[in-house]
Amino acid sequence: MRECKVLGRVAALEPTSRRPSFSRSAVRDGRVSSRPMSSQQGQLSKQIDETVAAIRAKTKLAPRVGVVLGSGLGAFGDTLGDLVKVPYSALPHLPASNVPGHQGNLCLGKVGDVPVICMQGRVHLYEGHTVASVVHGVRTMARLGVQAVLLTNAAGGLEASWAPGDLMVVTDHLNLTGTSPLIGPNDPEVGPRFPDMTHAYDAGLRQVLTEVGAAAGIPLRAGVYAALLGPSYETPAEVKMLRLLGAQAVGMSTALEVIALRHMGVRVCALSCITNLAAGTTSAVLSHAEVEETARARKDDLVTLLSGWIARAGKS
Repeated sequence: MRECKVLGRVAALEPTSRRPSFSRSAVRDGRVSSRPMSSQQGQLSKQIDETVAAIRAKTKLAPRVGVVLGSGLGAFGDTLGDLVKVPYSALPHLPASNVPGHQGNLCLGKVGDVPVICMQGRVHLYEGHTVASVVHGVRTMARLGVQAVLLTNAAGGLEASWAPGDLMVVTDHLNLTGTSPLIGPNDPEVGPRFPDMTHAYDAGLRQVLTEVGAAAGIPLRAGVYAALLGPSYETPAEVKMLRLLGAQAVGMSTALEVIALRHMGVRVCALSCITNLAAGTTSAVLSHAEVEETARARKDDLVTLLSGWIARAGKS
């Protein structure tokens, strides 16, 4: 029997909001350097460390693998062995989601002998959160020492031949949210100013997921994920545009998290559950309830895929 400890609230430390300031020496040839004044150096790193410290006060587990569980996919977090569950509200700088299907917990435990941390739900830009808040959870995973992260999401399918319930390994993304977690002064303690995104989705980790699916008899599609701001679903014209751009699935998450993780040198894999066909592909009225229901229907296959992937990624 697995033991689950739900840990309570601690006082949250609210991040300060300041306008970036620069020293006079940072202005040359009419341009402002990306290096801020010393008072701003390390601010992001400090906030991540505060969240990490709060987690380490509750568990000594040192996770090697991270998983982000999207809409309707949070049940996997409750399957971890030796589970310790920490509400986001109990951690500094980590906001809670108000979207149904996003429970808002960090789940720490094991799959076999591999220590794992799961985000049971995520926050989104369309909820009014800052981009820094949206990626704070995965940045915390990276600072905890995680070397590989599997991001999951519920997505709309852009291919008419696909069906709700199909699973897609993400090969690349289109970030159409209009923002990036790297905007503003760069904190060199977190990552480089200009991270390379050529291999944003690690080929080796994608291969592991494909092999786990094949061994379990779970077919997996592959394609490009388009990330939009939301929260409205896309118009038929927007869906047509996305297909012309080369996307096979569309959603409102994941891309910003991938950018933040690659900035910190973490290997990334992503899996989309196609929960509905996008506007113009079907005459059905789109709803979030349908998204959650379809994702939950694939629970057993998702547990198999995630468990198998973690067991292998945690040893690589």
